[in-house]
Amino acid sequence: MSTNVFTGADAGAILFGVFFLLLVLRVPVAFSLGLACLPIFFFEPRLSTMMLSQETFNAYNSFILLAVPFFLLTANLMSVGGITNRLVALSRALVGHWPGSLAQINVVLSVFFAGISGSSTADAASQSKIFIDAQTREGYDLSFSIAITAVSAVLAVVIPPSILMIVWGGLISTSIGALYLAGVIPGLLIAGAQMATVHVYAVRRGYPTYPRSTLRELVRSVWVSIPAMTTPFIIVGGILLGWFTATESACIAVLYSAFLSIVVYREMGGAKLYDALLDTGRLAGVALFCIGTASAFGWLLAYYQIPKALLSNVSTWGMGAIGVGFFIAFVFLIVGCFLDAIPAIIIVGTVLEPLAKSVEMHPIQFAIVSIVALAFGLVTPPYGLCLMIACSVAGVRLRYALKDTFIMLVPMMLVLAAMIVFPEIPLFLPRLLAPELLK
Repeated sequence: MSTNVFTGADAGAILFGVFFLLLVLRVPVAFSLGLACLPIFFFEPRLSTMMLSQETFNAYNSFILLAVPFFLLTANLMSVGGITNRLVALSRALVGHWPGSLAQINVVLSVFFAGISGSSTADAASQSKIFIDAQTREGYDLSFSIAITAVSAVLAVVIPPSILMIVWGGLISTSIGALYLAGVIPGLLIAGAQMATVHVYAVRRGYPTYPRSTLRELVRSVWVSIPAMTTPFIIVGGILLGWFTATESACIAVLYSAFLSIVVYREMGGAKLYDALLDTGRLAGVALFCIGTASAFGWLLAYYQIPKALLSNVSTWGMGAIGVGFFIAFVFLIVGCFLDAIPAIIIVGTVLEPLAKSVEMHPIQFAIVSIVALAFGLVTPPYGLCLMIACSVAGVRLRYALKDTFIMLVPMMLVLAAMIVFPEIPLFLPRLLAPELLK
């Protein structure tokens, strides 16, 4: 029987070395992951280069991953079908009289958007077009406008339905219904932290405040938004009640959004539908390709037992559940700066799962802490996809908005720390509404 040419240390050095080299050379992440695997598959006699495509396509043999393109399509239908405009009006009626009105509306709209789409990139793209120019015309600093738009977009991966929760649940066999419930309170706390930050900025810099909406305006905004606001209850409620799976809920979300856009609000024609489908295909192709190559990368890590070697020293540190929670958050915070969240879950989530189990950290808390920590990577360079999108729309370089972005991340970091110290924050709603999902 032949032995491996590479040791675990050799394989790890090649995989991560080639991967980071390609990132420095600005090769897209999905291609970097796949190309990093090629030397191992080529030189290891017990493997072959055909296994790269085999393991990549094995990752797609998952019914649950169909939810990814469907939720992306839901987000695009919202943008072109008039749903987003109704939610903007509702946000205006609710918080338009708070200091920094337009920025507060920005955050509240992200909460509503997150409850329907599950995609931070779609949120960042649509809201950058709506808010950045509008805020600067009202006297907001451009760097602040970019930062709050990008930072509020990360709520889409924390508040259900979240694409990351779907990927996590399918990969690490965790109840997606429980993850959805667990994300609600952390997501609202993060939104509250962002709105408090906007308040401080507005008071210190004298940002404008709108007059309070009348009761009639509020009631009218709520009334026209009820059909759109029903979407998250259909998605999450249907899963909890056993009416449909996470993937089926994504299909229901698409059909319902299309119905609202075409029949109820009557703002989407054939051309807009075509644009929404085209954009969805492009975004879904990128996301799913990342999943495939990351799965091949993760398979090689498991083949050489690299995760076990990496954690062998960590387990001897004698950390308790809180210490392990902060270690997990730290790892995902660092990884999220360099890697898209989906491949990070596939590669790092499976590596850290045994460590979380060793200190009896609840799987739901482990998942939510990891997802929230990864969300920071959407606005931190060099990856920072949401910040990159916002800066691109504004026509400035990434570093232009870094100072305000990092200031806004500080209160969010406190929320993350509270979730680690107090497990009841993510676990409260699942234990209250669906305790059977935690078993």
